[in-house]
Amino acid sequence: MTITTGALAPDSATHERTAPRTTQRDASPRRFLMCRPEHFDVTYAINPWMDPSKPVDTALAIAQWELLRSTYEVLGHQVDLIHPVEGLPDMVYAANGGVVFEGRAMAARFTFAERQPEGAAYQAWFEDAGFRPTIQAESTNEGEGDFLVVGRIILAGTGFRTSVAAHHEAREFFGAPVISLQLVDPRFYHLDTALAALDDRTIAYYPPAFSAQSNAVLRQLFPDAIVATDADAEVLGLNAVSDGHNVVLTDKAVRLHERLRERGFNPVGVDLSELLKGGGSVKCCTLEVRA
Repeated sequence: MTITTGALAPDSATHERTAPRTTQRDASPRRFLMCRPEHFDVTYAINPWMDPSKPVDTALAIAQWELLRSTYEVLGHQVDLIHPVEGLPDMVYAANGGVVFEGRAMAARFTFAERQPEGAAYQAWFEDAGFRPTIQAESTNEGEGDFLVVGRIILAGTGFRTSVAAHHEAREFFGAPVISLQLVDPRFYHLDTALAALDDRTIAYYPPAFSAQSNAVLRQLFPDAIVATDADAEVLGLNAVSDGHNVVLTDKAVRLHERLRERGFNPVGVDLSELLKGGGSVKCCTLEVRA
């Protein structure tokens, strides 16, 4: 389905009849942290998607973000909000703010000076929300941008933002297995731009974004993974959020929508084209709070 208004719009009955359903998928309610893009702009370039010469429509970005928020709520999820800080235009990309896993919170330590103050803001929110312990990472660590939970393991990206040392730090802090994956294409500078966690056993990913060794690891761990096309990866189709059944992602990733339906998932398309100018889409705007 594609979301174009504040309500969920079902697919046509014909498509529902013909779409193959090989597995029964169950949705589970989630808790998300988001940041309204009141100060969103592109005034600097720290990833290949950002171009300060292109104008940004902040009002449109807010409207698209509000639709994403309402989509989550219609799907039955809880959405918490962190106060946007003036002068931090990228704070809307809440996924980068940290990782919350089994009630333990690790706030980010950003690579670029433009985003570094966000780490303290997210740490304060985690502490105020009652997560114990809450720390700020010692190593360069860009939160759920590079740490994705799949079942009982954490997939961790490195190569452009988050350091390998941060992977070791997360393993010690969360007490969970952490699998390091090397990113090699600067367009996919965070793990969540090249890989989506769909349920406790299933991922979708874009192989050219990873090193040969990391591709071998992913094939071994997830032999039934959905492989994204170039076209879907290039619109950040893998920057998606799943509740185990409903997968919220850009409406532009047409082939990925089809593949998800074939595997029993329900794709929910949203338009975040204005926020894409900053290098983020659905997942970038969404930090999952795992209490």
